[in-house]
Amino acid sequence: MEILMAIVIGFLFMSAVYLMLSKSLLRIIIGTGLLSHGAHLLILSVSGLKDKAAAPLLGEHAKDYVDPLPQALILTAIVISFGVTAFFLVLAYRAYQELGTDNVDQMRGTEGNE
Repeated sequence: MEILMAIVIGFLFMSAVYLMLSKSLLRIIIGTGLLSHGAHLLILSVSGLKDKAAAPLLGEHAKDYVDPLPQALILTAIVISFGVTAFFLVLAYRAYQELGTDNVDQMRGTEGNE
């Protein structure tokens, strides 16, 4: 299971870096979203993938239990990344309204400086 998760995490990081290196602002935003999802999966897989672990309740005197801290960190990171992505989308929409393009090179105004 860890090998499969490593492959999925690697694919998410690879596609996120590819999208973030493009010139389109929308692709950059999608790339940051994929990067955050890859980081969430990385935190979850580093914490340990257990097949038959019980709920994270210590009062039950269970033989095996799951650590709730990585799950809480990931839940918090999901909420934060949702807010950041929403802010980036609004910012990109407003920039597109003002400038008429989502190309980062054209937003810099480099066409007249050559």
